[in-house]
Amino acid sequence: MAKLPIRAVLVFCLFLLSAIAFLDRTNITIAGPHILSEFALDNVQLGWVISAFLVGYALSQVLAGWIAVRLGPRRALTLAVLWWGAFTLATALVPPAMPHALALLIAVRLSLGIGEAIIYPASNQFVAHWIPVPERGTVNGVIFAGIGIGAGLTPPLLTAIMAVHGWRSAFWFSAAVGVIAGIAWFFIARDTPERHPLVSPGELRTIHAGIPEPQPESCTKPGIPWRTILTSPTVLALTFACFTFGYVAWIFLGWFFLYLAQARHLDLKASAFYTMFPFIAVTLFCLLGGVLGDWISSRWGLRAGRCGPGFFSLLLTAGFLIVGPRVSSAPAAALTLAVGIGVLYISQSSYWAVTADIAGHNAGVVSAVMNVGPQIGGALTASLTPWLAQRFGWTSAFLAAAIVAIAGALAWLAVNPETRLVAATAPATTQAQAQ
Repeated sequence: MAKLPIRAVLVFCLFLLSAIAFLDRTNITIAGPHILSEFALDNVQLGWVISAFLVGYALSQVLAGWIAVRLGPRRALTLAVLWWGAFTLATALVPPAMPHALALLIAVRLSLGIGEAIIYPASNQFVAHWIPVPERGTVNGVIFAGIGIGAGLTPPLLTAIMAVHGWRSAFWFSAAVGVIAGIAWFFIARDTPERHPLVSPGELRTIHAGIPEPQPESCTKPGIPWRTILTSPTVLALTFACFTFGYVAWIFLGWFFLYLAQARHLDLKASAFYTMFPFIAVTLFCLLGGVLGDWISSRWGLRAGRCGPGFFSLLLTAGFLIVGPRVSSAPAAALTLAVGIGVLYISQSSYWAVTADIAGHNAGVVSAVMNVGPQIGGALTASLTPWLAQRFGWTSAFLAAAIVAIAGALAWLAVNPETRLVAATAPATTQAQAQ
């Protein structure tokens, strides 16, 4: 029986860390009804708490990328997961009766968002050193599938824990899982395959054969072309499309559980059960999207393979968001909306792939700039959705998300993954030599 490659074990660890990250960021919505009651909040104020996480996450994206490069994925992720654990635990320790309890709760979730910003930059840093190019699409699909698993298991798992031990136990459990995983990652992982004692010579050869040779140390590297990045039509369109992706995704991550409880009048156990549907769909469609994009690219070119899934996934999602709230049966509505969010995640790999296509050695920075978009979108929907639902009804809140999704689909038409930013940033000496 063939020995399992060490890189496969470490990718599975990153999948688990991705799932834990979403456990820690979505547990607040499962405990939401209890927090609303105990802290005497309304949905809009709970939306501020959810938005705080995303604001912290967005503000620290570029810094997180720099830390991942500076410390390496082993230490960066270990410290980050311990940070998550601390602030997840702190969420449960905020006293409801203290003055300005809401402000403290917002500060705690803001801090959690700052720590969680490291997860995907550090994962990308690992992929760059460990994963051969032909395997990267599959590997990224596996890592991002942790989103669906983590967010999908959160409702039934935490609801069961809270039913016995109270809502704070959900945060104690989440914190404990995070700390254990962070310590395990530190002992299992290494920043490069050369440093791992369990990597076989055959696996090392496979990794080296599939990774482009690094630049020689003596080669002068150009600085980060901030002006080119921030004025690129493709980067701007991609960031806006990603903003709309985040807006729609966080309706499900932040409010779907409460929508089922408040608009569909399901009890907590039933709401938890039906809340799993979107995240099962996210897991399946996230894996499918990467394979589909590569298949289309190999037959009809890079622009079709990247932009096609991005355009059609947002357009189809808009349709499901319009139809879902109008379905009379609660189970049918949950299933319809679940397919909508699943279809949205067909495009997940396209966003990250385009940044690699156009940016070359600046892919980390460009992807960080792009990834600010969905965090702003998520922060906006976390506060705007409950306000729209309270003032105009849940159907109007989902309709607004559908309009946003259509705008995002149109933005994909302006994305061109075949135009590289690096061409505009080549050193003048290199250009002169070429002439």
